[in-house]
Amino acid sequence: MATQRFAIAHVTPYPWESPANQVNAAVSELAGELSRRGHRVLILAPSRSPAAVRASRRELRDARRAGERGGGDTRDAGGPGRAGAASLRSLLEDTDAGQPRVIAIGEVLDVPLPAREARRGRVVGTVPVDVTRTLEELLGRTPLDFVHVHDPLPGWVGPKISSAALRHSRALNVATLYAAAPRQPATALGRRFSETLLGRLDARIDASEQTVDELERRYAELAARRHDPTGDPALRRRLARRPFVDVDLHMHTDHSHDCETPVEVLLAAAREAGLGAIAVTDHNEISGALEAREKARGGNVKVIVGEEVKTASQGEVIGLFIEEKIPRGMTLAQTVAEIKRQGGLVYVPHPFDRMHAVPDYEHLLPVLDDVDAIEVFNPRVAIGSFNEEASRFAAKYRIAAGAGSDSHVAQGLGSVRIRMRDFDGPREFLQSLRDAEITTKPTSLIYVQALKFLQTRARPPAARRAVRERRVRRAREGGGA
Repeated sequence: MATQRFAIAHVTPYPWESPANQVNAAVSELAGELSRRGHRVLILAPSRSPAAVRASRRELRDARRAGERGGGDTRDAGGPGRAGAASLRSLLEDTDAGQPRVIAIGEVLDVPLPAREARRGRVVGTVPVDVTRTLEELLGRTPLDFVHVHDPLPGWVGPKISSAALRHSRALNVATLYAAAPRQPATALGRRFSETLLGRLDARIDASEQTVDELERRYAELAARRHDPTGDPALRRRLARRPFVDVDLHMHTDHSHDCETPVEVLLAAAREAGLGAIAVTDHNEISGALEAREKARGGNVKVIVGEEVKTASQGEVIGLFIEEKIPRGMTLAQTVAEIKRQGGLVYVPHPFDRMHAVPDYEHLLPVLDDVDAIEVFNPRVAIGSFNEEASRFAAKYRIAAGAGSDSHVAQGLGSVRIRMRDFDGPREFLQSLRDAEITTKPTSLIYVQALKFLQTRARPPAARRAVRERRVRRAREGGGA
């Protein structure tokens, strides 16, 4: 019997009524044996049977109601989750005694295949919209350790189900490859999409090497990379007696090259927004954060000294609770090591925002053990799916989830905030962050970007200086920004 019990969803892109299909045959055998060894196992597959699809939808509704009655949400999975999303944990009940639960995620219509592929037993179907929606709910709300996709190679209509599973998974991702080599998409955009999708895999297994013993070994290795989501239970109990504060973990002052917000104005805006703590994270500079901490002494806004450091070619990383400026241009690993040397916390901002140079999977995995928190929401990220991808990354590795306004103008401060217990120092902060809730409010990216342009570029230098002096004077007099 396995020493570690995992919750696993095996995803096949082929209709479950095709037992002669080599992929389905392998999934049935592996899932059954994993279940007999005490793992909780789901099989997610399309179906040709409308009755099977209806029955699975009833199971989903029942699980949803059970989750709502239980009062929990997806964060009870052991890592960052989504507050208010009822868990589908009941789907995993009684799946660890040799009988995995098969969930028909949608009905498919078979389409003809070339004779060569038909001889391999492949059956390809279309993917209705409701399949993707069902996968999103299942994988977003069921507390899974692993999503194991089968035959996720590009080029087929059917394997898009496995691709959709990778997009929506909040668990560790494993893939079994059944073809000798992936079929490359014909277009550059298709190739980029394929690379991004397959880049979400934490492990790939060749079908010829796929045994239950090997799967258990690989699962255990991957699970060992996850962070401890609980931290220190004694410290957690102590912090539970503290009041709540609202925190914004990402903002800039005029010590950043692309910001014109004076420190006094930033502090006044933080007070006006009702923030109890802020992290000042200027680009490649720490002087603004040190000034803000000094000027905030004795006030009701706590300042965390931080710096958003540009690495040589692997995007940016934020150091929190540091005291010395970190030079730009080092590798990501070197920058992380310097943050740790100062006793700081490693906070990764706007990962996966591919509109900018940011850390991606390939950059984050080598330093995963040293990452303390991931920014899962940044309102200045233009494409929402990039924030969602950051949230999924934090969830599957059980890394504490953070958020910040990334404000370059005072008006954007507090547009996202973290509700957490008051803290003193990095250890208490990180423990409190593990149990925090992130709240957002609608913000116009065009509006704040226009303000940034007006403040940093539209005015001549003399006018900017005059405006700065006026804003500082108003902030000191209590008139805000």
